[in-house]
Amino acid sequence: MNRHRFPLSVFAALLLAGVCVLAAPPDYAQVSKSSNPNAAEKMTPQTRMLVIRSLQSERVFARILFPQGDKGIKIKNGVVSPSDMVIAQQVSEFGAAAKPGDRCVITDVLVKENEILVDINGGPKKHQKWYQHIEVTGMGGGSTPLPGGPSPQSLDAHGSRVTLEFDKYVPEMTGDQVRALLASVFDFKALTQAEAYEKTLPPKVQEAIKNHQILVGMDKEMVMYAKGRPPKKVRDKDEKGQDYEEWIYGNPPEEVDFVRFKGNEVARLEIMTVDGQKVVRTEKEVELPSKETELAQQQQKTVSPTDKPTNAPTLRRPGEEADYPTTSDHRTSPPLSPNGASCPDPPCANPQTIPPPLPPNGAPQTSPTGDAPHVIPSH
Repeated sequence: MNRHRFPLSVFAALLLAGVCVLAAPPDYAQVSKSSNPNAAEKMTPQTRMLVIRSLQSERVFARILFPQGDKGIKIKNGVVSPSDMVIAQQVSEFGAAAKPGDRCVITDVLVKENEILVDINGGPKKHQKWYQHIEVTGMGGGSTPLPGGPSPQSLDAHGSRVTLEFDKYVPEMTGDQVRALLASVFDFKALTQAEAYEKTLPPKVQEAIKNHQILVGMDKEMVMYAKGRPPKKVRDKDEKGQDYEEWIYGNPPEEVDFVRFKGNEVARLEIMTVDGQKVVRTEKEVELPSKETELAQQQQKTVSPTDKPTNAPTLRRPGEEADYPTTSDHRTSPPLSPNGASCPDPPCANPQTIPPPLPPNGAPQTSPTGDAPHVIPSH
């Protein structure tokens, strides 16, 4: 009996040691792998095709302002560039491809070595179809494009581009992970344009739009989201002579709202309640300066009020005075005749200073007495 127990105990010990040895490598590998959680494999061609198919032709809503052109928007480590002021300057120069709340279409997705390019609304460059490159060559060697081709105006691009930049290479990720990286500029979950537009506004304005209320300081687009299109519009001048536009919502005996705009902003709100009371609000309730307004104000600050316009170009040497006085618009006054009247063109001068015409032989005329030659005044 004792003879069989010893081999069993030895076998159990050996089995336990083997289990520990087999379990050690996975633990070591797991520790070494967890020590660098940011390390990820490079995106494979199969995953690249899945990401492109997942995002291609998807309809999204813009969260920010997108300028037209190939510069577009860049996102790296969650930071969006350029700044809002630079984007507003690009929009004023090239135009806007999409505004906050606008519906956009992802028209192209390109995965490169260390970046993912996402084009919206056709992208920054206009591409022709294959049949638009066909030309007919005649006997003389000249080529003529086929009729019905695109005009130069139709080749203008009106889209924009978003670039996702990575440090070394594009890591392995799914389409949903790419959407999470683009969430700062695109809204993939909004169901309607109104819902996407409300998310771009301050909380106070969002609450007012949901309750169909109007605040002094809103713009026309916010008022339409809150109350809809106005049934009636009136354009007139106030007591100061300034032009205004007034939108009227409602009909008596119901509540009637008179929304007065000065420019694109609500300047006065008058509410006639059902019981006949009149409520007037003119104090601004929300501050919503647009990016274009901030850009204009910044440009005005950069110009010093003491700056003077540069002088007009001139051919005079430094220190040389003008023959005739110069007006404020850099035009010289015409010379005056002896009686003070303005001279016609060509300008007149004192008759005594006009030299007489030379004779046909070119020699100056002399006096009959033979004195030194002098100029004979003309009569």
